[in-house]
This record gives sequence, C-alpha cells and structure tokens, in this order.
Amino acid sequence: MIEKYEKAGRIAFEVLQECKPLIKPGMKLLEIAETAERKIAEKGAKPAFPPNISVNEVAAHFTPEKDCQLVLGESDVVKLDIGVHVDGFIGDNALTVDLSNQNGKLLEAAEKALDAAICSIHTGAKLGEIGAEVEAAIKGFGFKPIENLTGHALGEYNLHAGIEIPNIGNKDPNQLQEGMVVAIEPFATNGAGRVSEAPQVEIFSLLEPLPVRMRESRRLLNYVEENFKTLPFAERWLYTDFHSKLLLHAALRELVFSGVLKQYPVLKDAGKGLVSQAEVTVVVEKDAARVLTK
Repeated sequence: MIEKYEKAGRIAFEVLQECKPLIKPGMKLLEIAETAERKIAEKGAKPAFPPNISVNEVAAHFTPEKDCQLVLGESDVVKLDIGVHVDGFIGDNALTVDLSNQNGKLLEAAEKALDAAICSIHTGAKLGEIGAEVEAAIKGFGFKPIENLTGHALGEYNLHAGIEIPNIGNKDPNQLQEGMVVAIEPFATNGAGRVSEAPQVEIFSLLEPLPVRMRESRRLLNYVEENFKTLPFAERWLYTDFHSKLLLHAALRELVFSGVLKQYPVLKDAGKGLVSQAEVTVVVEKDAARVLTK
C-alpha cells in the first residue's frame, strides 16, 4: 500500500514541476489543466481530483470549465494543485507562481509554513500544535493563515480521510499516528484570512448512491461510480460520454439536490486578498515526516 502512495506522490510532484513552466502570461487555464491530466495518464496514474488553478484571491476548487477561454495575466498569483491516485492511493502537491515578481514574501510565507509543519510532524504530534507552527510562520512574514482551510489525511479513494491539519493553532488534542499519510497545505494571504464560497461550481464527488428518478441521472451515477468512485471529478470530464449539455446539467442538478453528489464551490479569500499555497504529501514516521516526492 505505501508503495502506491509513494508512486502517487512522486507522480504528483513530477507533474507539478513539469507544468510549472506553463504558468505564464497569456496561457489558457484549460491548456494547463489538460496538460497536467495528460501527463498523469502518461505516467500510468489517474487524477485524484481535477487540477486546481486558483488565481489571485481564489484559494481552491477552481478548475476550468469545458471551452474555458480564461488566460493568465502578467500580474497574477497562480496556485496549481495536482492530485494523483494509483489504485485509489493519493498524492497531493501544490505550488504558487507570482507572475508579477512582486509578491515573493507572500509565497515564501506559505513555503516556510510548510517547512515548519513538516519539521513538527512525528508520531504523537498534536494537530493543534502543528497548526500553531503554520500560523506562527505565516504571521512572521506579516500575513494571515487561512483559518478555514486545512491539510488532511489521505485514504484509499478518500481525499479527506478523517483528521484535518489546521493552519492555525488550536486546542485539538488529536495526534498523528505512525503510518498515516497526510497532505500538508498552508495558505497565506494579505486579505481576511478566511475563505467564502463563490457561486461557480465545476467539481463534484459521490456522497451516496441513492435512488433517483431521471434515467439520465441513473446513467450519470453509474458512470461516476465506475470511473471516479468517491474521488472528485470535473464536469468537463463528463462531456465525452454525455453529449447533451442540457441533459447533463439536469442530471447533475438532480444528483446534487438528492444528496447523491457533493459540490465543491470555488473558494475565495473573503477580503479579496491575494493567496499563496504550498503543499506536499508525507507519511508519518516515528520521529519525522517523510515527504513522498522521490
């Protein structure tokens, strides 16, 4: 099992680095996402979630829709978050690129917070104490951690498997156990330090395969179970097999309202501040964290 986590982590890291040069002014967000997905497939794995390309105040859950024409601007702060799975075992990595070259401290704040979190991880480490290390590192640069985003444990076909690694100090007494695989992902901002939901939704995942009325909804449910299981997927991934946009939207709507699918609204800093992110996947060992990138 750990070998599959290691492979997924290595591929996620490699794809992230290979796609980093694409983050430049004038590049289409859809091209970056599709390139990442293609590279994951070429390396013998599958996306654990749609590539997130979150720009400026957007912190998470943005993936380009089908036929998206958005391009990167010369002053954008761009987060690229890549998830990979090998037979359901997940690697999750992210980085930030500042196209203006004027927000280096913001990026460094997230990176140093990631380093601080990794250094504080060992068997028995308390989650709230790890969060305190993240918070202190980010505030040391004069920025705020995003308090309602967290790192998370990873499980088989489970992107958020129980425990959460906070980005602020708290009194959470829960402890890391040896062998746990977790994604550590600090977010730093010069804004409010809290995200709120935007109206746009392009990402979904299966909650529970309940009975539904429409035939197209039942077909979509079967497709999701077969192709993604419980991992998040993009609406644009469905168009190859569902050619009617109207019917697809109706099926998605019924599955969401019936409690079958979960939506992932785009998340933005509530104060419209710039956001940076850094993330790696680690396995908890007795005295340290081992980063799964090699």
